[in-house]
Amino acid sequence: MSFFAALHARLSGRKVGQDRFGNSYYESRAIMPVYNRHRRFVVTANGQDPTKVPAEWHCWLHHLTDAPLPEDKRLPWQKEHVPNLTGTRYAYRPKGHLAMGGRRQASGSDYEAWTP
Repeated sequence: MSFFAALHARLSGRKVGQDRFGNSYYESRAIMPVYNRHRRFVVTANGQDPTKVPAEWHCWLHHLTDAPLPEDKRLPWQKEHVPNLTGTRYAYRPKGHLAMGGRRQASGSDYEAWTP
């Protein structure tokens, strides 16, 4: 996020909290007249990537909860938050993808060209 956007967030809003990734969350001081509620926004720690917002804060940003969910109450089956990896070398590629060899298992619905 740019310097001026972060400065504007600090001046026009009050800081609500910070997550384990270093993102800071703010709520506007003034009530938005159209929605009759405070505007909520995030200042990300490393660039402007909305996929780096964990689920605990996502529900607060979208006004689903009044307070952010606690980050320390993690159940054993919950996975750690991973940002969107599309476009990186860690992105998911199925077996038929060209980067994975370009061969896939044949299926019964494969196209067969007509030959006279």
